Amino acid sequence: MLFNSQPFLLLFLPVVLAGFFLLGRRSPVAAAWWLAAASLFFYGYWNPRFLPLLLTSVVLNYRLGALLRSRPSRRWLAVGVAANLLALGWFKYAGFLAASAHLPVPDIVLPVGISFFTFTQIAFLVDTCEGKASEGRFAHYLLFVTYFPHLVAGPVLHHKEMMPQFANRAIYRPRALDFAVGVTIFVAGLAKKVLIADNLAPYANAVFNHGGNPSLLLAWGGVLAYAFQLYFDFSGYSDMAIGLSRLFGVRLPLNFASPYKAATISEFWRCWHMTLSRFLRDYLYMPLGGNRHGKARRYVNLMVTMLLGGLWHGAGWNFVIWGGLHGIYLAIHHAWSALRLPLGRRAAMTITFVAVCYAWVFFRAADLHGALAYVAGMSGANGIALPDAFASRLGGLLPRVERWGITFYGGGGSQFIDTWSAVAAAAAIVFLCPNTQQIMARFAPALDSGASGASGASGASGAHRPSRLAWAPTRAWGVVIGVIALLDLLSLNRPSDFLYFQF
Repeated sequence: MLFNSQPFLLLFLPVVLAGFFLLGRRSPVAAAWWLAAASLFFYGYWNPRFLPLLLTSVVLNYRLGALLRSRPSRRWLAVGVAANLLALGWFKYAGFLAASAHLPVPDIVLPVGISFFTFTQIAFLVDTCEGKASEGRFAHYLLFVTYFPHLVAGPVLHHKEMMPQFANRAIYRPRALDFAVGVTIFVAGLAKKVLIADNLAPYANAVFNHGGNPSLLLAWGGVLAYAFQLYFDFSGYSDMAIGLSRLFGVRLPLNFASPYKAATISEFWRCWHMTLSRFLRDYLYMPLGGNRHGKARRYVNLMVTMLLGGLWHGAGWNFVIWGGLHGIYLAIHHAWSALRLPLGRRAAMTITFVAVCYAWVFFRAADLHGALAYVAGMSGANGIALPDAFASRLGGLLPRVERWGITFYGGGGSQFIDTWSAVAAAAAIVFLCPNTQQIMARFAPALDSGASGASGASGASGAHRPSRLAWAPTRAWGVVIGVIALLDLLSLNRPSDFLYFQF
């Protein structure tokens, strides 16, 4: 079931909300069971055959958590982590490993959200073994893992963040402010998805799916369209998850905070998929030694962490290269920082964004050969070309333009103009407008809305600070959100998956 679908908005959500608050008046435990059951239905709506896998994973991890709570043991923790990773590895990486070894590729369907509920439960086991988490009620643990706003595309949750909220009896009584804040954030996220991301997709697909050797402007138009499509798609999902959860009086951790305004690649990762960055830092980078054993070891740890982070996103060499590029970027950033050479924020933002866009090519391209050809086009190896329709418009400037190395190719210029117009509009929203958390900051919509990014440093260009364009529960804002909601509903005729569902 999709957040951006009529069955979810008109049937599932109203019924779940009504049942949650009606049961919550009498028994918070019954309300927790109701919400957990609704979350299982939400998950099973995709493909019921994966429900046994999810439930088996939940039961086994709950039992192991109970064992670790009573008798902390690194050996049993290692068994639990290995079992979770083996399940994830079979469903997500068996085909990739078999193909790489030139063996018969098994026919395996990837369960939706397996990466998210696996990492969530690994974090729970580690925290339980270290005495940071404790859960005695199976209903609460089931809800913690399956809670539908986060289940299929994050954020990656910590038990200590979520379950104290469900233990608070106040959330089981509906509050007008929670509904106003939640609906506003959800409508904003839905608009990012259906009004912006889905309309950028055709421009990115037209270039990436065409193949061949794109020229400079064509290649950059396609990768920028994809960069902004992915931005608004993931930002939209993150907003919708936060808004939906706020309807239940529960705050999710912030997962997205204007990453393209980052001036360094470290800052980018503090603002893009923040809970995954936190997980990789706390449960991989730091156990490997972090920066505690010298510069060389630090760079190795960064590279290992980002390579595995790339593999987490997908089973393929393109994702390995994407993660490796970000590992190299991080190493370069730390080496540059050690030199203490000044670099203006705008220049640093531009360099960071260009580097991220180059890496996105490997994230989006169908195969390695296509990605390398695309990167060559972005770098000018295939020259600069414009549609033939532009030649007649240039008039007397045509000879000078051709001396600059610009050529012309067949076809009109409407697609070219439309692509770059869409890219320019998206860029204006990304770089010039406040993000949702800034607009809603006065009402603390997420757990760390007014705090720092995932690694404890300030967010990209004040990405968490309140904006002058601050939301308030007023009639004027109600009209604005109502108009956006109407536009959202009119765009639900062809609901599309979120890009992060495939990871």
